[in-house]
Amino acid sequence: MEMMETIAKLGLTEPQIAFNGGLIFQEVAHEMKILRENSINLVSIQRILTELVNDFPDISPSLYDLNSWYIEKMDKGIKYEADLGGQTPKLVEFVSLLKQTEIKIYKIMLISFNLQEMKQLVEKLEELKLPDISIKQSSENYLEITSNHAQKARGIKYIQELEQLTKDDMAAFGDGYNDLSMLEMVGTPIVMDNALTGVKDYGKYITKDNDSDGVAYGIQKFLME
Repeated sequence: MEMMETIAKLGLTEPQIAFNGGLIFQEVAHEMKILRENSINLVSIQRILTELVNDFPDISPSLYDLNSWYIEKMDKGIKYEADLGGQTPKLVEFVSLLKQTEIKIYKIMLISFNLQEMKQLVEKLEELKLPDISIKQSSENYLEITSNHAQKARGIKYIQELEQLTKDDMAAFGDGYNDLSMLEMVGTPIVMDNALTGVKDYGKYITKDNDSDGVAYGIQKFLME
């Protein structure tokens, strides 16, 4: 949903990777063709949401399917994300939503502006020991949960094989822990200046931060010169 505007503006026709590799799709005749997908087990989603309600009432949770962003309440975290991404969430009851057995949820996003709470949240989710999910912090305030088969490295591998590319043919930009597997897959890993602690260790180059057009700068500075 967030990517389609950019895809249209740039006229992109090649396969695209979304949800940390949980969805690979391609626009064909103005329609989205799914090439590969790994959604989250609905039972695991229900277990996670139950734990959040009990122990983390101030967390801002969101669910994402192919075309929609679902929330249960409009709070500070949701308003922040809506302003940042320019998307409008759908207000629903998660329990009712997840009773729709045909629904496919590709990502759970959890937002907290309390760093200590975020640390406790990560620890709590890891204690659940759900084998079918992947838990990755994408920024200080954002925690993303996807299928354990949804890894950015898998998406990169798909593109690499499709286009018959070598590792040295590829570059990637990243700033969060969910980007590490992707950065290791390419010959030119470029890390944003706003990256989480330790992520810069995986970069061949460091570019400007997200608020300073770091990707555009990195393309011009490190890929075109």
